[in-house]
Amino acid sequence: MSSAAISASSPALPSASSDGVPSGSDYKPRYIDIGINLADPIFRGRYHRKQRHPDDLEGVVQRSRDVGCTKLIVTGSSFKSSRDALKLAEQFPGTVFTTAGIHPCSSAIFERKHKRHHEADDAASGDEDGAEEHTPACGPDPTKPHAEDGDVDVAKSKQIIADLRKLVETAPSNALVALGEMGLDYDRLHYCSASTQRHAFAEQLKLVANLAEAGKPLPLFLHSRACHEDFVRLMKDQFGPRLETLPRGAVVHSFTGSIAEAEELMDLGLHLGINGCSLKTVENCDVVKVIRLDRLMIETDGPWCEVRPTHEGWKYLVKAADAARAKAQEAEEAQKAAEEAAREAAREAAAKEAAEKAAAAAAAAAAAGTPTDGGEPASNGRPPRPPRQKKQNNNGNNNQKKKEPAVPDRFKVVKKEKWEEGAMVKGRNEPCTIERIATAIAGIKGIPVEEVCEAAWANTVKVFGSLE
Repeated sequence: MSSAAISASSPALPSASSDGVPSGSDYKPRYIDIGINLADPIFRGRYHRKQRHPDDLEGVVQRSRDVGCTKLIVTGSSFKSSRDALKLAEQFPGTVFTTAGIHPCSSAIFERKHKRHHEADDAASGDEDGAEEHTPACGPDPTKPHAEDGDVDVAKSKQIIADLRKLVETAPSNALVALGEMGLDYDRLHYCSASTQRHAFAEQLKLVANLAEAGKPLPLFLHSRACHEDFVRLMKDQFGPRLETLPRGAVVHSFTGSIAEAEELMDLGLHLGINGCSLKTVENCDVVKVIRLDRLMIETDGPWCEVRPTHEGWKYLVKAADAARAKAQEAEEAQKAAEEAAREAAREAAAKEAAEKAAAAAAAAAAAGTPTDGGEPASNGRPPRPPRQKKQNNNGNNNQKKKEPAVPDRFKVVKKEKWEEGAMVKGRNEPCTIERIATAIAGIKGIPVEEVCEAAWANTVKVFGSLE
């Protein structure tokens, strides 16, 4: 099942893999990555505007398919990334689907002081160094000062919303499956002030309602970080106290809020997307434990938000890998015992047959008057010798064998400077790692990974459609 799987004496044996599901299992996991920033240049080999290795997007998508992640919803977080995502949907029909919206960290385009045209603005920070970065990595940066409240340009705001509406209405219906990423992020106010974020979010929510009235209801791909009260208030202002007029379902992706916040969002009918950022701390994992399966979706949010060894969620991957190893070892030992029993039975049968032949020969000799006393037994009467055992290699080479990682990688991982075809790039999270998210959630909840996969798949199809 995996290049990192534990070897066994027979292909029929199960082996341990990074998802914790033994390869001998009848169940084949299936995944939909609801949030993958596949339009980011890093998946084309570009890092900070420099080409570091060949474009390997095809390999990224193939590795995703190889683990059962056959549907990818690419996040549109600005006009540029939304259009780039639609190009990917055209390149990978039936596999790639998209959202379209304006990320809270990209919402400075609504301000009068913002100089670049919104259609060209693909950098959340607005600087040239990040001009190809579609969305910033998750997590606050306390070293940067908060942006000052900007003067929202009403005319510009109307034009932005009109252009976003046109983008949505002209996009292929089998490609664009949701509006967003939109919402609030008070962890990263250095990108955009809270007041401007609220304006951008409210205007996009109005667009959602207007599109539904025009016969194009779409689900929402939402962002809420350290802003729960304002986030819920704006949602209720637009769709009612129980979100009763929300045209379609919605998911709050990359959820890192509290248990109380999770419960309120679920009670309002919203789904919660879980990725590596949702598994960092003990508190995060306690929240995952209470998320109901009927409200769960899973994602990678690559190229960021991977599950790291420093994360609380990592220990559940270690436990799953250990359990898979133990199961593989148990199966290997059982097969060895069965093979040895078969060999022993064969030896006993051969010995019995030889003894019978020897007895028959002795009886025949006695009948013919041929003396047998003192004679050597016929060579064909001896039981077969067991195969010679190879001598144990004690030259110390076994000690030089590379130690297997606690959580095996399904694919080879290399640094970008040593890129090779077919390998993952270290530090660049890919959609194929979604199996780790499902495994960690299963471990936290104490349920089989199959339940996590099937619940997340059903929820995603219910909200975003059949994705065909």
